[in-house]
Amino acid sequence: MTRTPRSFSLLIAALSVWGMATHLASAGPLDEARAQAHLTAVAAGDLDGMMRDYDEDAYMDWIGGPLDGRYRGKAQIKAVWQKFIAANAGLPRPANFSPLVAHSNAKGATIHASAEYGGTTPVKVWHALTFRDGALGTEIWQIAPAIKLAP
Repeated sequence: MTRTPRSFSLLIAALSVWGMATHLASAGPLDEARAQAHLTAVAAGDLDGMMRDYDEDAYMDWIGGPLDGRYRGKAQIKAVWQKFIAANAGLPRPANFSPLVAHSNAKGATIHASAEYGGTTPVKVWHALTFRDGALGTEIWQIAPAIKLAP
């Protein structure tokens, strides 16, 4: 019977853990790019861009302001985005975003950021977007008047 040296076994174990950590750490870049594209579409008033990644049974919690409520499914989410766009006469909104912060594992990623949207009715928002299997399943739109971002 051949014995494997303990140091070799420890090396294999360390490489396995490193490989798993590398896999988990890389689970979110595509989701981060999608989150950034989503926020950019919000500012641009690009309805197709906003709706692109929603899962069919997604939900959105809009907390505060005139659009406050929970919206379930793509049809309800699309209707609230249409109201948001209409409130700015369909024009793009100047926007300032904080850096995205992502937390991910093999099951999905949650990305959050703060934003200041200009326009007819300026609004400051904390966003949280959860992606699973590449689809946006949950979005939180928290009106947050105290947000202050660097220009």
